Amino acid sequence: MMSNVQARGVLRAVSRRIFPLILIAFAMTIAMSAKMMAAEYAALVMDARNGKVLHATNADTRLHPASLTKMMTLYIAFEAVEHGEITLDTLVTVSRNAASEPPSKLGLKAGQKIKLRYLIRAAAVKSANDAATAIGEAIEGSEAAFARRMNRTAKELGMSRTTFKNANGLTEEGHLSTARDMSVLGRHVFYDYPEYYNIFSRKTADAGVTTVTHTNSRFLSAYPGADGIKTGYTAAAGFNLVASAQHGNERIITTVFGGRSTAARNAKVTELMDLGFKRAPTNVSVIKPKKPPYLGKIGGAAIMVAKGETAPKVASKIVRVSINMAKSPIPKARPMRELAPEDEQMLLAASADVFSALEKANQEAALLAAATEATVEASTILAAEATRAQTAPTIPAIAPILRPARYETPEKLQLASIEPTSAVSADPIPTGPEVVTRISTSGSRHWGINIGTYGSEYEARKELLRTALTEIEMLDGALRKVVKTKRGYDANFLGLTEDLAAMTCRRLEARGTDCAPIGPS
Repeated sequence: MMSNVQARGVLRAVSRRIFPLILIAFAMTIAMSAKMMAAEYAALVMDARNGKVLHATNADTRLHPASLTKMMTLYIAFEAVEHGEITLDTLVTVSRNAASEPPSKLGLKAGQKIKLRYLIRAAAVKSANDAATAIGEAIEGSEAAFARRMNRTAKELGMSRTTFKNANGLTEEGHLSTARDMSVLGRHVFYDYPEYYNIFSRKTADAGVTTVTHTNSRFLSAYPGADGIKTGYTAAAGFNLVASAQHGNERIITTVFGGRSTAARNAKVTELMDLGFKRAPTNVSVIKPKKPPYLGKIGGAAIMVAKGETAPKVASKIVRVSINMAKSPIPKARPMRELAPEDEQMLLAASADVFSALEKANQEAALLAAATEATVEASTILAAEATRAQTAPTIPAIAPILRPARYETPEKLQLASIEPTSAVSADPIPTGPEVVTRISTSGSRHWGINIGTYGSEYEARKELLRTALTEIEMLDGALRKVVKTKRGYDANFLGLTEDLAAMTCRRLEARGTDCAPIGPS
């Protein structure tokens, strides 16, 4: 029988041989676990001007997008505002679902009311999850309905390998996208809604309840020309970023999935950005992506579809609802063909002569208005006209061009006229003095609107033309005028009634364009 001393010796010998094996197995287990937990890397570099891919690694691998998801949430919010589903000043009531979202968050409370514009800023700048969920619920009624709209929009944008399950990007089974699809989305955000794009470059923003700081401020401050777009992080996704930067005429979009840290991700994006600018040609034709057709709401509200389009199939019961609306919704803009860059330049060049003619006509109209302000003796006018009629050669009568029906006629305007020719039937000229009455200012076209101040006359004229084409029903016939001031060049529309100026400003502000009425001077 083995003694105790011998047994202890055997145990020590076995321990010396087995313990190293245990350590090796433990280390291998930790290494394999870390590898399994690490997010997979993917990247894509794109020339934003034409969509050409300059570099790609695992670009079509379906991965967790994290808060890159919020680009789609914001894209749909911009679309909803543009088509009058909701306004930037709509007060959104925060649900319990939205308020309970984990950080990053704005700290909203259930039942709290907050304007949509503040939710947009919080989602874009701080990447607030509660704000993103509140946006989705405000537009479609529920986050599930909003996710369906996100997927429908993704399909229209050509994001063929993306599936959304929520509005904020928190990890959820099946909520996946790719570096290619997110680059496509970032490009659409830039080109489809340029009036909102600047929000992605703000280092800080007023979110109503607090001032928020950009999650991507380090990269925005460090890389020259960087102006967006969106960060994302979860444990499953790693550190993600869709970035955009411009050098001269060149604009590059770089997307990275699976960064190991903020610093490592930013370093990789910087490396890829430099690669993109090195490979991109200096001059290239800009081919904007095609903006998808507007199909409207697909949640509990009525579906609004574009002319010629079919309504999406939604697995839900049709409910007919009678609603007493507090005010009329903003009508949809008249559909129009998007101008190619060369067509736009040609149109701007051709409009130079039009601007000159309009300004001359405006000066003549001003002189006529000044003349009608004064009270004159009809007999004096008649005498002058009679003398002119005797000395002037006979000219065949020309039928006057009719004023468009949409213009309003000044109240009780009486003007002296020359003796009618045989071709025109008129009442006898009165013998007593007649007075030209003063034009009433109520409903008269002495109002205008200002849509901003720009750094050059060209920029101001270009914005006037773009706005005129967008709101052609409201601004048809209005005079576009650029006024140089100490601040720059004011872009104004003149010749509107007070009501028309106010209504036009409401429509433009609903689209995110600044607008201020200009009263009679």
